[in-house]
Amino acid sequence: MTPLIHALRLGEQLALSNLYIKDEGLNPTASFKARGLSAAVTMAKALGAKTIALPTAGNAGGAAAAYAAKAGLRCVIAMPADTPLANVMESRAFGADVRLIDGLISDCGKFIAEHGAREGWFEVSTLKEPYRIEGKKTMGYELWEQFSGKLPDVIVYPTGGGVGLIGMWKAFEELETMGRIGKKRPRMIGAQAAGCAPIVRAFERREEKSDFWQNATTVASGLRVPKPLGDFLILADIYQSHGEAIAASDDEMMRACRLMAELEGIFAAPEGGAGLAAIQKLVESGKIQRDEKIVLFNTGSGYKYVEAWQTALG
Repeated sequence: MTPLIHALRLGEQLALSNLYIKDEGLNPTASFKARGLSAAVTMAKALGAKTIALPTAGNAGGAAAAYAAKAGLRCVIAMPADTPLANVMESRAFGADVRLIDGLISDCGKFIAEHGAREGWFEVSTLKEPYRIEGKKTMGYELWEQFSGKLPDVIVYPTGGGVGLIGMWKAFEELETMGRIGKKRPRMIGAQAAGCAPIVRAFERREEKSDFWQNATTVASGLRVPKPLGDFLILADIYQSHGEAIAASDDEMMRACRLMAELEGIFAAPEGGAGLAAIQKLVESGKIQRDEKIVLFNTGSGYKYVEAWQTALG
C-alpha cells in the first residue's frame, strides 16, 4: 500500500482542486516494479525455477534481483549500458549477474531470449509470464480502497512497457465482476517521452498497435521502450476508457519534477514528471476539467535517477 497524497499546494498552483499523487517510489526497491516482480519471483520459486532472467531499463532489474536474493534464486539481468548507475549498483549488490548491453531494452530482450533456453533461465520479462501483471493490478485495487470504494475520473500513468496500466484495467474488470463497482471507468492517460513515444504516435493515428520507435532517447529510462510488447492492450484500454496518450520532452518532465519537489516534497522519477507535464497539457487543451478527480502515478523515486536530477538542477 503506497500513499495516495492529495496534492493541495501543487493543485493550487495548477488550479486543480482534486489532484492526487500515488507515490510508487515508496515501494521496496523504490519503484512500482516491486509489485510485479514480487509476484513473479514468488511463483518462479514455487514452480521450481532455479535462475530467473529478464531485460530491463533499470527498475525491474533491481526489483527482480532483490526478490531473487530473498528467495535464494539466481538472477540474470540484461540492461542497456547507459542505464542509471543506481540501478546497476543495486542489482549487483543483490547478487545478480548483470550484463550491460550496447543498445536499448529491445536489444536486451533479444539477448535474454537467445540465451535463456540454452542456459536454463526462467524468463520473467514483461508479459512473458502471467504473474507480473497480477502484482501490478494491485495498484487498481489500492485506488479503489483509498477512495472508499470509488474510482477517480482520470488516471495518468507513465507508459513504457505499460503493464501497470494494463494491470489496473484488469483490476477494474475484476471489481465489476465482484459487484464492487459499475461499468464506469477512469479515463486512462498514457504519458510518454517525446524521444520515445510509440503509443502516442499510434494513438494519434487511431491504430491498434504501435510501430518500433527508431533512435529512442530520453532521460526517463523507464519510458525508453521503443515497442511495448503489450501495445495492443495499452491502446485498447485507452480507447475503451476514452482516454489519451500524450508525450512530454525531457525538459518538460524535469521541470514538472522540480515543481512536484518544491510544492509537495516528492522527489519524483522523470517518468512521474512526464505524467505531470501530460496533465498540464491536457488541462490547457480542455481535455481534463479542473474539478475532476485526477490521480498521477509517480512510478519511482528520484533517488534512482541522480544523473537526470543533477543535470536538471544545474
